[in-house]
Amino acid sequence: MPSVYKFPYDTNLRYLPLVYLLPPDLLAGCPTLRKLPRSMGGLNASPEWAEAIQSDAFLKEIMDAAAALAFPHFGFGGWKEHYTGYFPVWRLSYSLPLWAKGVERETGWGLQAMFRLPPDFEIPFFDPEYVRALFEAVVKQAIEEQGWRPMLEAVREMPCDEDFEPWDTNARKDFLRKWYHTRSKKVQTVSLEELMESGEDDSIFYLPDPSQNVEDYVIAKDFVERFLTTLPERDRQIVQLRQVGYTYVEIADALGYGNHSGVIKRIEAVKKKYRDYQRKA
Repeated sequence: MPSVYKFPYDTNLRYLPLVYLLPPDLLAGCPTLRKLPRSMGGLNASPEWAEAIQSDAFLKEIMDAAAALAFPHFGFGGWKEHYTGYFPVWRLSYSLPLWAKGVERETGWGLQAMFRLPPDFEIPFFDPEYVRALFEAVVKQAIEEQGWRPMLEAVREMPCDEDFEPWDTNARKDFLRKWYHTRSKKVQTVSLEELMESGEDDSIFYLPDPSQNVEDYVIAKDFVERFLTTLPERDRQIVQLRQVGYTYVEIADALGYGNHSGVIKRIEAVKKKYRDYQRKA
């Protein structure tokens, strides 16, 4: 009958088996994890390794690495690094206890299995494709067991700007394409100057129709683009969404405001900045 080892449950030690699943390229970015010996005899040879396993650095690195393996299997495209911590799926990918439990259930690879290995046995690197398929199965199982699917569908339907890192990634491009999709048939053409004078905001910062007067369009477009470069990114996004016909409520949903009043306040602030910009031009 094989020996059964007793370990304190709520410690970093329970995540040790995941360390030895990490592919070499991922392990290379984990300075604490990559130093750990790949044999039980090596781990037991010095108390420094026990200290390393219980360190905050160990926990952070294995959390980041396991999240990187889990994230692609939620079905949102791109990599974890393309999203911010505001993105709900980014946070779900850090469900480290679920990944450790799921891996052991799927494969039997856990602490008990590790500590039954011969002391001098060098744990080999697992095939990266095997690890990918394993995490795919573990994540899909967790989605069903934890009842995450309805929430994931809601996240898919209502992305927010805060979900994405500002880099030029395909994930961010897909988001912008969806929200900036032209709705010009619903938009009434109003010049920027007319809008500022009237104070109306049915179609904020909308440029003249180029089919009517190309010269006016080019001049107005150049002026507006130069003005927009002076605005913070969030204000530019509000203006651009209004240009293509989004309502205050839709903009609030797209950019993560609690309600549309915050959008209205920013639009009024942009109007004031534009008037100041006009006077100085």
